[in-house]
Amino acid sequence: MTTTPPDTQLTIAGKTYRSRLLVGSGKYRDLQQTREATDASGAEIITVAIRRVNIGQDPNAPSLLDAVPPSEFTILPNTAGCYNAADAVYTLQLARELLNGHKLVKLEVLGDEKTLFPNMPETLKAAETLVKDGFDVMVYCSDDPIQARMLEEIGCVAVMPLASLIGSGMGILNPWNLSLIIEQAKVPVLVDAGVGTASDAAIAMELGCDGVLMNTAIAGARDPILMARAMRLAVEAGRAAYLAGRIPKRFAASPSSPVTGRPT
Repeated sequence: MTTTPPDTQLTIAGKTYRSRLLVGSGKYRDLQQTREATDASGAEIITVAIRRVNIGQDPNAPSLLDAVPPSEFTILPNTAGCYNAADAVYTLQLARELLNGHKLVKLEVLGDEKTLFPNMPETLKAAETLVKDGFDVMVYCSDDPIQARMLEEIGCVAVMPLASLIGSGMGILNPWNLSLIIEQAKVPVLVDAGVGTASDAAIAMELGCDGVLMNTAIAGARDPILMARAMRLAVEAGRAAYLAGRIPKRFAASPSSPVTGRPT
């Protein structure tokens, strides 16, 4: 008799979440569509680009928090659009003020506007400053196991290697590096950037990632609400497949029905 391995909830900075899918809040038609897609995704953590989305900076404009209030979701402020450590730190300090002392943040320091690839020296510098300042830092990074380990040693609560370039929809281009990061990590590993469709999310989870964060793949779909639901199911299926354990790959066929006791 076999037993199914018990799953555990995603735990980040001491708080547990039922959903392993994290979603962004940008690029939707309006705030109503943002809320509908968020609900369809089942996500509990919603990332917000502080430099691009109003969460109170402009009291005269609609606020994202009216659609996805902190009483229902964990708001994850991020530093999208920052290209150096100083700007990233300042942006998250502003977010902390706007969100009444909120500590959980997503750090991303970009290298250039064309690739949006992480600038790792500046990312490491900003991470060290933010951790010392009392933030719980989830960090967007390259799929380099050495850099990921350095971020964990600094004290980041989750590492978030890219699968491919932000918004590219190219999926997971280097599963081997992701596997190395997952194997060594003692904090959650979440794929961030590059997911294009449900199969990409499922593959990330089958590799053993603790979660997946995405925005463009949902908001940019022809039907964002339906895609959000597809991503929810894909993350759940990928996690279940990881726990179940896939069969080994073979270079020869293997009959699917028993051959022992068959008449000759």
